[in-house]
Amino acid sequence: MSEHIERQTKQKNAIRAQLAACDDFISAQELHRQLKDLGSRIGLATVYRQLNALAEAGAVDTIRLDGQQLFRLCGDDVHHHHMVCTECGRTVEIESPGESWLRGLASKYGFAIASHTIEVFGLCPDCRKPKTHERQ
Repeated sequence: MSEHIERQTKQKNAIRAQLAACDDFISAQELHRQLKDLGSRIGLATVYRQLNALAEAGAVDTIRLDGQQLFRLCGDDVHHHHMVCTECGRTVEIESPGESWLRGLASKYGFAIASHTIEVFGLCPDCRKPKTHERQ
């Protein structure tokens, strides 16, 4: 039986390195802009293709926020979920509510769970603070 070996490319390495510099989820467009600002000649289509390949391989997490797909390189291989600030994008990893909770929900509604994704969206403490208006 043959094993799938992920091919390392210059583009994939550049994308992975730039993702490692980001703490929060980032769009393909913003990642592309950052890479261009650093002097990379990588195309936007390549960024999309590589990000999707990394997501498919489980090397990055992906969420949808405001109709946009966002990506994040996570530090561990342990199954986890995220709490994401809808204002600034700050992201923290959170624990799963538990497999028994999921099995209970599935049983209650007659579902068989194939997979799951739980993301929590809201405002972080900094974005919840009242905005002060500066004098001009």
